[in-house]
Amino acid sequence: MADLNFYSGTMDCGKSTLALQVDHNHRARGRVGRVFTSHDRAGKATLSSRLGLAVAAIEVADDFHFWEYTVGELTQGGRIDYFVCDEAQFYTIDQINQLAKITDELSIDVFAFGILTDFRTQLFPGSLRLVELADHVHTLQVEALCWCGLRATHNARTEDGVMVTEGEVIVVGDVEDATRPVPMVGYEVLCRRHHRRRMTAATAKASAMSPDVLPFG
Repeated sequence: MADLNFYSGTMDCGKSTLALQVDHNHRARGRVGRVFTSHDRAGKATLSSRLGLAVAAIEVADDFHFWEYTVGELTQGGRIDYFVCDEAQFYTIDQINQLAKITDELSIDVFAFGILTDFRTQLFPGSLRLVELADHVHTLQVEALCWCGLRATHNARTEDGVMVTEGEVIVVGDVEDATRPVPMVGYEVLCRRHHRRRMTAATAKASAMSPDVLPFG
């Protein structure tokens, strides 16, 4: 019997690395699978890890239909034992429903990897649906750390080092603003305390170096 598995965590906790390892382990045992991703840092149709590893993947756009793709592959004589689905937080609710249907009706194991919440601390629709449907929900054990050294629990978006809490959920490239120079967009993991205070590593360093901040003593 096949299972729908969801592995979640913050950025920098090794989700893509584990996805690559899962794919390797199954292939090493003679199983045949497909690798999917969406909006990977390395570009389209690539599943990459920050450790430098990467494999070719199938890009999941909003109009990609998992069920039709799978039935088409099987009808043409293809073999599919498992799916590895990275960046699953970006999948649509209907796509997650299709993955559950594929697991139940075609007996294909699904291993989905993704972030639970966006930079606004709100659940991604794809991740929420996975939590609702998955046979197993796993929290990755590798803890990402906030700049203060505590366990990071929240993902933050920054513009020129300053945390922002509004804007499009998915940003590809820099965010444009006609009224000022294009800001440098980045992402950082923070503990809840510093996410609430909007204190990133850059702003914390700036505060520490400010002449207006008197030393203790």
